[in-house]
Amino acid sequence: MASLEFGSIEREIHVDAPPEVVFEVVSSPEHISEWWTDDASFEVRPGAVGEFVWGDRVDVLAMRVVAVDPPRLFSFRWCYPDGKVDDSVNSMLVTFELTPAGGGTRIRMVETGFREMGWEVAKLEEQYQEHVTGWNTFIPRLGDYISRLVSTL
Repeated sequence: MASLEFGSIEREIHVDAPPEVVFEVVSSPEHISEWWTDDASFEVRPGAVGEFVWGDRVDVLAMRVVAVDPPRLFSFRWCYPDGKVDDSVNSMLVTFELTPAGGGTRIRMVETGFREMGWEVAKLEEQYQEHVTGWNTFIPRLGDYISRLVSTL
């Protein structure tokens, strides 16, 4: 159920793969483009700027890597108001926290920054719901992709 405060989105899943494998899947462009985007390009280092692409470059969103702590944490900012990385404006923050659990890994994804974007209430609710729908689709795809990947190792 959606939060009435529109403050954050949190999703958690468990996968039967070690944190090192999961870290690669949530942090490397070649893997991200298998479960989330159609294409992605960035270096896996704090401060690196890149992009996420959907469709035939129909939707291109700039991003900046915030934190890289293998194999425990990967975070990035995206959804910049003018489509360009600009640290002087508010943007969305996505964090993947990875914890060893039961022979596998617990993946906790948190996206924050909705209220800070300065949107009118209707736009805030619309964007929040779009992201909820997106993560409800892509987090299970992440788990499925990791399962397929691990079965081929």
